[in-house]
Amino acid sequence: MSDVSFTAIIEPDDDAYHAYVPALPGCHTFGATIEEARDNLLEAVQLHVEMMREQGEEVPSGREPVLVTQVSIPLAS
Repeated sequence: MSDVSFTAIIEPDDDAYHAYVPALPGCHTFGATIEEARDNLLEAVQLHVEMMREQGEEVPSGREPVLVTQVSIPLAS
């Protein structure tokens, strides 16, 4: 058995946190806290990858974002 790693994004969403893996389209979850969102995402990723393998799909690798950053733009008043 080998491990595979994915970049995960956890961001605020109203009063909760939205978590997803860009390399696994459709693999999203939520949590009341960052920790809960991360725990839920670990389970979601495991299930998503298991389903992909059962359906004969290749588990992606190397499609991870190279850079996560913020950009700012001026807003006219």
